[in-house]
Amino acid sequence: MRTLAVVGGGAVGLAVAWRAAEAGWTVTVFDPAPGSGASFVAGGMLAPLSEGWPGEERVLAFGAAALAEWPAFAEQLRAISGESVFVADETLTVALDGADAADLRTVAQWLAGFGHDLRVLDRAGVRALEPALARTVRAGLLATTEPAIDNRRVLRALDAACVASGVEIRAEAVVALDDLPHDRVVLAAGARSAELWPGLPVRPVKGEILRLRHRPGVSAPPSRVIRARVHGRQVYMVPRADGIVVGATQYEAGFDTTVTVGGVRDLIADAETVLPGIGEYELAEASAGSRPATPDNLPLLGPLDDRVVAATGHGRNGMLTLALTAVTVARLLDGVVPDYAEAASPQRFSTSALSSSPGGVR
Repeated sequence: MRTLAVVGGGAVGLAVAWRAAEAGWTVTVFDPAPGSGASFVAGGMLAPLSEGWPGEERVLAFGAAALAEWPAFAEQLRAISGESVFVADETLTVALDGADAADLRTVAQWLAGFGHDLRVLDRAGVRALEPALARTVRAGLLATTEPAIDNRRVLRALDAACVASGVEIRAEAVVALDDLPHDRVVLAAGARSAELWPGLPVRPVKGEILRLRHRPGVSAPPSRVIRARVHGRQVYMVPRADGIVVGATQYEAGFDTTVTVGGVRDLIADAETVLPGIGEYELAEASAGSRPATPDNLPLLGPLDDRVVAATGHGRNGMLTLALTAVTVARLLDGVVPDYAEAASPQRFSTSALSSSPGGVR
């Protein structure tokens, strides 16, 4: 029986473990606190089109392929766990000034060249869809194929899927990959992956996020994901069963996950600029996580040596690329490299560390 160790128990690690177990591997997941990292504080947007920009064609292609994997993935999770993970069907990006409105038109024209048809809306069109948005919104870009998921439902569903497929989850830290006796290893330790493979081009990027609970008598949250740029800062609002998730700040702050007064202030102020009624919601939670970022905003999916496969570096698109990552790693473990995976190969970075021994600190 082939044995596999998955180092990292976030959404990526659990999804990889589930798929590998289904493919016949005996799988053990190692994580001192499974499901408590960046996956737990994610917004859950699946928005590769709305977030695209000219010049980022490789990121767009990978993100679009990842989005296409989600319907079947979500249905399989629902069948196993009973969890329905989708919370919105569409994404609406809005502009508050002329420059941002011009950017929306630029993105729409660029995406049309790749066969993605997004609707540019005027002020009236935006208000017809989401009347609770501020009257200062000037334009919108509607992506009817970009849904959102509840990240915590996904984690619960993945945990159930792992249990059902016989995956063993150990709440233990791994100090060195060489210590693991398994036939193969998947490194899915998120922002801490470089601690186990020094030199790996993955770094932590801090993101703060708020969960706001809807109160009786207060205007209902939007039915779609709402994205905007306010004072140069990106803000998004994602529906939840009991309210809205608002995110997210972005800082190069190492592994600091302290929630700051300034971060909370900016998120609330920016969200209220777009959705004025949000000020009456209950502030239910403020949290932060460390996103595992790479220099080119694409993940690292591929072999690091004959034994270790990387599944890390998903940055702010961990939930978007989750389903595709699980499928890809299962194929990589069988020696198959899908064409689309070339863009995410760790070998695209010319660093000697990629071929070094995977022991502890060197």
